[in-house]
Amino acid sequence: MSQTNHAEEIQHQLNAGYPFLFITTWEEDRVERLAADVAARTRRPWAIWSSTVGFHGPEPDTETSGGAVEDIERALEAVSALDVAVVLMKDLHRFMHERRIIRKMRDIVPRLMQHRTIVIVSAPEMDLPVELEKEVSVLDLPLPTRPRLHDLLRGVLAEMNMELSPEFADRMVYSALGLTERECARVFRKALLRGVKSADDLTIVIEEKKRLLKKSQSLDFYDLDLELANVGGLEELKRWLVQRQDAFSERAAQFGLPPPKGLLLLGVQGCGKSLTSKAVASLWKFPLLRLDLGTTFSPTGRKEESLRYAIKVAESMAPAVLWIDEIEKGFAGAEAGRENMDINSVRAFGSFITWLQEKKSPVFVIATANDISGLPPELLRKGRFDEIFFVDLPNVHEREAIFQVHLTGHGRNPGNFNLKHLAKLSEHFNGAEIEQVVIGGLFRAFTENRELHQRDLERSIEQTVPLYNTYEERIKALREWARQRARWASLDTTRLDFFSQKEA
Repeated sequence: MSQTNHAEEIQHQLNAGYPFLFITTWEEDRVERLAADVAARTRRPWAIWSSTVGFHGPEPDTETSGGAVEDIERALEAVSALDVAVVLMKDLHRFMHERRIIRKMRDIVPRLMQHRTIVIVSAPEMDLPVELEKEVSVLDLPLPTRPRLHDLLRGVLAEMNMELSPEFADRMVYSALGLTERECARVFRKALLRGVKSADDLTIVIEEKKRLLKKSQSLDFYDLDLELANVGGLEELKRWLVQRQDAFSERAAQFGLPPPKGLLLLGVQGCGKSLTSKAVASLWKFPLLRLDLGTTFSPTGRKEESLRYAIKVAESMAPAVLWIDEIEKGFAGAEAGRENMDINSVRAFGSFITWLQEKKSPVFVIATANDISGLPPELLRKGRFDEIFFVDLPNVHEREAIFQVHLTGHGRNPGNFNLKHLAKLSEHFNGAEIEQVVIGGLFRAFTENRELHQRDLERSIEQTVPLYNTYEERIKALREWARQRARWASLDTTRLDFFSQKEA
């Protein structure tokens, strides 16, 4: 939605008689522009109030600045007497849970409606008292889009008397998506002052964005440094992903295809779920964001607001991949009716699954889970994800492929080793354990000042106790659940095994 469309939306709220509008955003200057736009459309004045300086615009007769409850009451009383289109009250959200402020806001509703005035409350997070929920409309102001960032960049270039090619300017804007307007302007200035000249120099913008996003604590921006070829096995899952590589294109939309919503990868630890999540973004050339639900849903976390911010950032960077690792840990306690239910987690979870079901923006959500018992059943309902894939322990063919990946990754020629024998010896090993087998063998060879041999890997396998030995019953139960409810990420190799045995 453009700035103009947001102004139209506020004008509709004004004309419909809504007395209060809560806008969730960090960007007060954008809200000021919206208020000015609405005032121009209605040909009426507008005003801004803050606790430090009182009113800007039409002045009431009484002193209305100050941070005490009595000062806020006087300011609200003065607002109800003004004949203006919009009043932006910058600091009101800090007092909206005070009993007397709630009462005063409800008292002035008829006068605001009579004057056709709407009071805008701007704040980074929304926390409405229940008494005001029916009186307050809510508007979530998204982060700036590409066209707006192009305008910002042109302004910064003019200010610094510099020029960029259209192609390079577009790359710079794309690199800055996900930040506020003010953050983008600062990032642009910093990059230009350091003399960006090529696409490689844009790492300045990306690194600055990583630093700014880390302030959210629950959101991380990842580099695209892992290819799908780095994931051994899981051929059925890979085929599904490759098949949808162009599903976000204009050609796909014209063909009648909806953009994919996402995947839930359920399965055994260490079997490539997280690696696949990272590789999807590289395959599709999308930015990759990781949402840490453990931080978001921590006792000190803001839960619903943190989740809303993460979604807002992801949508501003769309098309993008939003990766949620071990989703069951984040949503523990979010299932309504549980004994240890947390009402704030339930509300945040409800917002998340509604967004997952209804989202129109091209944000591909890829979630991983190790324990199905920790997942609320609502998350598994059809329509939340395009597909639920079960990632089992790798079969013998996949173990061979995983050995090949890790030997190659550590600078060794897989052709120098008997991979089939290693794959057979490592039955019940997961991918992470196979990687550690290779690393363990390398350490042994390094300590003895020689090259890696087959026997080093075999000894490393012999000394490894796989996770399967500890969690055999849990893994079997997970397989049984997935048999009728999920699609298997690995190809069915039963027939291949049969013919391999016949040849032997």
